[in-house]
Amino acid sequence: MSITTVGAVYGCLGIGAFLAAALPQLLSRLPISVPMVFLAAGALLYLTPLPLPEVDPIADRAWTQHLTELCVITSLMGAGLAINRPLGRRSWAATWRLLGLAMPLTIGATALVAWWLLGWPVSAALLVAAALAPTDPVLASEVRVGEPTDDKEDEDEVRFALTSEAGLNDGLAFPFVLAAVALAGAGGNWTGGWLTHWAWSDVLVRIGMGVAAGGAIGLLLGRILFRARAKSLRLAEHGEGFVALAATFLSYGVTEALHGYGFLAVFTTACALRRSERNHGYNKVMHGFVEQVERLLMALLLFAVGAFVASGGLAALTWQGATIGVLLHILIRPAIGWLAQLRGPGLPTERAATAFFGIRGIGSFFYLAYALGEGSFEYEREMWAVVVFAVLISVVVHGVAATPVTAYLDRRAAKTAAGAEASQ
Repeated sequence: MSITTVGAVYGCLGIGAFLAAALPQLLSRLPISVPMVFLAAGALLYLTPLPLPEVDPIADRAWTQHLTELCVITSLMGAGLAINRPLGRRSWAATWRLLGLAMPLTIGATALVAWWLLGWPVSAALLVAAALAPTDPVLASEVRVGEPTDDKEDEDEVRFALTSEAGLNDGLAFPFVLAAVALAGAGGNWTGGWLTHWAWSDVLVRIGMGVAAGGAIGLLLGRILFRARAKSLRLAEHGEGFVALAATFLSYGVTEALHGYGFLAVFTTACALRRSERNHGYNKVMHGFVEQVERLLMALLLFAVGAFVASGGLAALTWQGATIGVLLHILIRPAIGWLAQLRGPGLPTERAATAFFGIRGIGSFFYLAYALGEGSFEYEREMWAVVVFAVLISVVVHGVAATPVTAYLDRRAAKTAAGAEASQ
């Protein structure tokens, strides 16, 4: 890179970091989200004659995979630390419905639509569907739970359901991605040993390892941070927020080395850490630190997405591919999300909001980059175009709707609470 290019890059990074800090407050009452701003900024800057480096997730697949991976695991740690509600079959009923019913049905419906409209091999259609399946913890800041509090009931059903769903389904989508990779390697043949190996290893063993390793690491770190005999190891008393990053990397690295699902482990570690001392103020310190890191990474990645779009990244998008993204957001996710929650917790308006806010984002980019590095797929540029377009729809539609919808739900909840107090 020339000196001019390096200067331009650092200048953009500085402005981006400043905006990442300032925009959440500036936009808090407007129907505009922070991701929308960074997408637009990346697109506009790359339409200027500034000497900026090329952004291409195919040519730079490894960089794309690891940057998105870092952003997702940081966000998962923040999401797990923020959830106030203790784990339980009934208290997390909405989460289990969204994971056990909504996600696999969404994958099946999206894969079927992709196969029918685009005529792709089943493996490619399944990969796109699996990459777009998980809801995103990174871009959902407006509709997820806030910082940790002392009150385990201090979170509404919509925010809790969306946060817990995003925290777990980023790991549970992995088996479907690996199924697409295995199917591509088998030449589209469903028979043979790969299916049995997938069901045992990629589903049962790796999910179990992710939960077990994540829980064990979280409980161990909680014991050290809050109750170690040596005062120098009770880091909760020193307020070092970056320990949350240590927990994130340790959980993810150890679990991946053990061939478990690191995404699942990080969220489980965060929940176990929070359980160790649920009401300790150090939870807020750790959550605040990882939230800042996550916001910086999100700004960088969304800027890059905008740059990719401005540089012709959607040139391979056909009307059939665009239709997949539209149907996913206006029909497939809302309809399946609603059906999965029938007779579930929450008011009908809350269940409708939960079904609607199936936000797609950084996790989808990670899964696609990962799979394209592990398997042999045709239509790489077409797949990137479909996934990026679907994420663009989510950023715009959900970004515009988040503020007014959550404000309406908050007003309704306050009115209900006031009515209940008056009747007592």
